[in-house]
Amino acid sequence: MTLMIELPDDLQERLRREAERRGLPIETCTLQLLERSLPSKDRREAVVELLQSWIDEEDSREQQETGDSLMEALDADRPSSRTLFPPDLRGVTW
Repeated sequence: MTLMIELPDDLQERLRREAERRGLPIETCTLQLLERSLPSKDRREAVVELLQSWIDEEDSREQQETGDSLMEALDADRPSSRTLFPPDLRGVTW
């Protein structure tokens, strides 16, 4: 694929200097920098699969326990005696 972009002068100069430093043509250096900067396809797919596996997990009991622990910790660490998650409002407001 051919891609034509207009680079700002300072970026073009930095790219030219980097290519010279590496002893490469500016096109090759640009391709290497892009390849290094963008996430690999395999990595992206692995992350998507991991997230999907978390979504597909059906351990609602564990999720409920984690949520309960988080709410208790938030209520316990308050300078006020008023709780953020009062038990009588469970299922109503949170």
